[in-house]
Amino acid sequence: MIMKNQTIASQFLLLGLHIPSEHQHLFYALFLVIYLTTILGNLIIIILILLDSHLHTPMYLFLSNLSFSDLCFSSVTMPKLLQNMQSQDPSITYAGCLTQMYFLMVFGDMESFLLVVMAYDRYVAICFPLHYTSIMNPKLCVCLMVLFWVLTVLYSLLHTLLLARLSFCEDNVIPQFFCDISDLLKLACSDIYINELMIFILGGLVIVIPFLLIVVSYVQIVSSILKLSSARVIYKVFSTCGSHLSVVSLFYGTIIGLYIFPAANNSTVKETAMAMMYTVVTPMLNPFIYSLRNRDMKEALIRVLCKKKISL
Repeated sequence: MIMKNQTIASQFLLLGLHIPSEHQHLFYALFLVIYLTTILGNLIIIILILLDSHLHTPMYLFLSNLSFSDLCFSSVTMPKLLQNMQSQDPSITYAGCLTQMYFLMVFGDMESFLLVVMAYDRYVAICFPLHYTSIMNPKLCVCLMVLFWVLTVLYSLLHTLLLARLSFCEDNVIPQFFCDISDLLKLACSDIYINELMIFILGGLVIVIPFLLIVVSYVQIVSSILKLSSARVIYKVFSTCGSHLSVVSLFYGTIIGLYIFPAANNSTVKETAMAMMYTVVTPMLNPFIYSLRNRDMKEALIRVLCKKKISL
């Protein structure tokens, strides 16, 4: 099919990973282990929260949604990456690329919203402990989850539909290992003004504003706990917030460095490494961060295992 003397692209080439052929098997095994670890770790958190009534609290409702989002987020990119490494074929169809981009945005944006509401949960628990139950009531938590899922689905659908109206021509090489919206816009041979405008207007709603809200929440938390005289209480509060702060740093640090304030001299290898951090490494690390630093999760695991032994 010819349009403006250019061939319309029916597929894209994902060339983000430049791995020498002699190291292909080693990296394939590494990424397979990372993916399986991500799936297993996040599934364990979800199952523990479902099975243990002690974890049926707002914080763990949000954590179970975060684990589900991480599990799906990783599953959008990793199977295709592993398939491409195995077959030595980096191609992805036009429909497959848009589908991958859509679900990446859904689960990536959902993680952003979840990190905000988890920060707010910590803020209420620490700054208004006597009113925590009334503020973070089950109805509010469920409504927030439904709202966030609806917003992320509609937001991602809008960008996907806007992208689907564009024409993509002969240059079909994506310098990443997944279909990223910014890279796809660079390949378009039709007007992308509306796409860029929507990213500029709505992008702040899912990245910049959530990050600022998290910063404000923790400023309030820090100012509150510094008024406490007990070093033991201060340590306990920081320990409680440590897991969430670690996840926020991993997720937003790479997102901001890659998309919001990219360095002028960023190489393709550096950009791929940063993208790998938030799409592959962060979803794998989140279960370890929350389980290894969280006494409630450890106790829940022991209770569930003990119940299973008794039933056997």
